[in-house]
Amino acid sequence: MTGKKPEKDGRKTDKIPDWDDGRTIAEMNVEGTSWYVPGKKVHGAEEKKREPVLTPQESRYYTWGALKAALLVTGVMCAGIALFLLFCQFIWFK
Repeated sequence: MTGKKPEKDGRKTDKIPDWDDGRTIAEMNVEGTSWYVPGKKVHGAEEKKREPVLTPQESRYYTWGALKAALLVTGVMCAGIALFLLFCQFIWFK
C-alpha cells in the first residue's frame, strides 16, 4: 500500500493511508537540515510525561533488587576467575 493513487492525467495525489493515525514517531524538524523551520511548534511538546513517584518502600525494593542483581553478577564472575585459577594451578601448569 503506497498511499498514493494515480489521477487521470498520471499525477499522484497525496492520500493518507488507512493505517496512519497521525502520531509522530520522530521529530524531523532538526536545526541544520534544509527543511528546518525555526518557529515550528513541536507536536506534543506541551505534554510532559511525568515519571511515577515511588513510595519509600517501593524505592527500597527497587534498590534491593538492583543490589541483588549486581551481587549475583559479581559473584558469578569471581567464581569463574577462582575456578580458572584453580584449573591453571592444579591441572594446566602441573
